[in-house]
Amino acid sequence: MVQLVREAARVIRSPVADSRRWNSFEPRDGDIIIATFAKCGTTWTQRIVDLLVFQSPDVRQFGEISPWLDSTIFNSLEDDLATLKAQTHRRYIKSHLPFDALPVWDTVKYIHVGRDGRDARLSWQNHEQGFNPEFVARIGAQAMALMAEKGVKPSGPPPRPPEDPREYLLQWFAELEAATDAPVGGGPNLGPGFFDFEATYWRERHRPNLLLVHYNDLKENLEGEMWRICDFLGIAAPKALMPSLVEAARFETMKRDGDALFPKLKQAFDRGADRFLNKGRSGRWRQFLNDDDVARYEAIARRAATPGLAHWLEGGRLLAGDPVSSPE
Repeated sequence: MVQLVREAARVIRSPVADSRRWNSFEPRDGDIIIATFAKCGTTWTQRIVDLLVFQSPDVRQFGEISPWLDSTIFNSLEDDLATLKAQTHRRYIKSHLPFDALPVWDTVKYIHVGRDGRDARLSWQNHEQGFNPEFVARIGAQAMALMAEKGVKPSGPPPRPPEDPREYLLQWFAELEAATDAPVGGGPNLGPGFFDFEATYWRERHRPNLLLVHYNDLKENLEGEMWRICDFLGIAAPKALMPSLVEAARFETMKRDGDALFPKLKQAFDRGADRFLNKGRSGRWRQFLNDDDVARYEAIARRAATPGLAHWLEGGRLLAGDPVSSPE
């Protein structure tokens, strides 16, 4: 029987998420929770886990199989729980919560994916620019309701974010500088809570049922990282099958098959899956930031994160080594 090891330490509520939805979740032995900050490789990792669980490169609508349980903008909690209860295969669930807002069970596996915040921020800019007006209105309505519940009077709609990628990044840098220690927000944007969010996983990286994966490592050695995830999950994948699973997990393959994998994304994004699956690259921020900008971000990272965490977020295991081996 699955045993609760640690309760969630805090409640996170935002215009798109409510951590209390996990209170109704009934875990099973071997469940997999894929938990990340926005635009850090969540969907990519869901597809990898999907391929490993089903041992097949077939196209599946894994977004329907693997619900974002803390989300309040898509399915009702009752529908998500019913979907999960009906599943007889090994379940894998998405979350955008910090680790201390999630309950920890002894035989549930947790996979966290990290990414350089500058890359994630640029990916979020594309994400934000692609929202359909109806989707923006829905998020806005939930934001207004949450503010009213907290007794906060809205000051009007937020200003339109910069279109220029450099200005967009610099605006985020300013937010980080103004509120380095701000509470985690949980989305829908990459706000000042980025480093705090990542620290919740970094601090508990020695848990045997938590695996830290990095976007850069997936890009540089997808097959090796898939074997690493396979070992962590205790899945015995046939060696002869792995090449076809790796090919199905490549970003380019996912983008090609996007509409079949995510048919409902057209309800939220102007180009559906083509918008949602953006460029799948690392280091794109180098096209837009000058040396002074880079130094500014690095100074922010030094203040907001421990050296080991900052180093890992910048480059993953290839640059910083295995997180578990970090002396911090």
